[in-house]
Amino acid sequence: MTDQQPSPVPAAGSAGVLVLAGTPIGEISDAPPRLAAELETADVVAAEDTRRLRGLTRALGIHTSGRVVSYFEGNESARTPELVEALENGQRVLLVTDAGMPSVSDPGYRLVAAAVEKDIKVTAVPGPSAVLTALALSGLPVDRFCFEGFLPRKAGERLGRLREVAAERRTLVYFEAPHRLDDTLAAMAEVFGADRRAAVCRELTKTYEEVKRGGLGELAAWAAEGVRGEITVVVEGAPEAGPAELDAAELVRRVRVREEAGERRKEAIAAVAADAGLPKREVFDAVVAAKNAEQKVP
Repeated sequence: MTDQQPSPVPAAGSAGVLVLAGTPIGEISDAPPRLAAELETADVVAAEDTRRLRGLTRALGIHTSGRVVSYFEGNESARTPELVEALENGQRVLLVTDAGMPSVSDPGYRLVAAAVEKDIKVTAVPGPSAVLTALALSGLPVDRFCFEGFLPRKAGERLGRLREVAAERRTLVYFEAPHRLDDTLAAMAEVFGADRRAAVCRELTKTYEEVKRGGLGELAAWAAEGVRGEITVVVEGAPEAGPAELDAAELVRRVRVREEAGERRKEAIAAVAADAGLPKREVFDAVVAAKNAEQKVP
C-alpha cells in the first residue's frame, strides 16, 4: 500500500479545497499518515491553538510551509470569511483542532457550512475520535447512538437537557469537564435512574487511560472523590420496557419528566402510555393516585 499524498494544487482561477484533519486525542503515533503531508503542503493551516500545532509538528518531525492562523471559538465568526476568501482564490486550507475531528464539539462547523454554500470542495483526513473510541470501549450497545456534546453548566438547564432525552433508547455519548463530572453524573442518575448503566472514559489513549463502568448512582459517588483528565461519558439508552415491567411509580416518573420538559400533562400521559403499550386511562389513574397520596402526607 503506497503512501497517500495531498491532491494537486488547483489551477489558477479555480476554487481551492477545505481539508478537515483529525489529530491525535492522546497517543501521537495515532496521527493519520496523511496528516503530516497535509500540514507540510497546505497554503493555509487554521489551528484551534497555534502553540499546540507547533507541538504537533515537532512531534511529527515536520514544518508547515503555508500561512498559519488561529481559528477558535472566540474568532471563528470573524475569521471564517477570510478563510473562505482564501478558498475562493484557489488555496488549500487545512483545519485542525487540539484533538480529534474538527466540527465535533470543536471549531469547524461555520467554515464547512460557508464553504458548502460557496460550492467549494470539502474533504477530510479521517483521524482519532473520542466519541467513537469511548463508545467502542464502553461495553454498551453501539449499533445506534446519539452524540450530545457538552451539557449546559447551569444545574437547571442541565436537568432540562437530560429530561429531553430521558426516553431515548439509543446509547448517549457526552463530553464533560472533570470538575463538573460528579454533578453531571448525579443529575443523570436523577433523570435516567441510578441503575442505568454507563461508562466514564478518562484520558483515552494516554498514559493514565481509565474506563470506569457501572450504574449512574455508583459512578456519581465515585466521581465525587475527584477525577482528572479529559472525560467522555457513555450512557445506556432507555430500556424498551413492556407493560408488565413498568410499575405505577415508573409511569408517574416518566410523566413528570415530560411535564418538567414542558409538555402538558395530557400529552405527557398519552406519550408515556404509547411508549409503554398501555391504555391512557391506566397511566392517568397512576398519576392521580400518586397526587392523592402526596396530598395525604402531613
